[in-house]
Amino acid sequence: MRYAVVIEKAGDNYSAFVPDLPGCVATGKSVADVEREIRQAIRFHIDGLKADGEDVPAPTSLAEYIDA
Repeated sequence: MRYAVVIEKAGDNYSAFVPDLPGCVATGKSVADVEREIRQAIRFHIDGLKADGEDVPAPTSLAEYIDA
């Protein structure tokens, strides 16, 4: 599955979250770091949902860049 991820600059680091997986977040010192961390967080989050017998939400969020 392919989930949309939002990455934001947060002070001296970066944070990321997955809109379709509430509570799935990560931080890192660089964009590359936070991408690696959120990838691991997504896998961990999905494994936890499965272990708890819960449904894994399908990816439905979209991300687009809009020129203003």
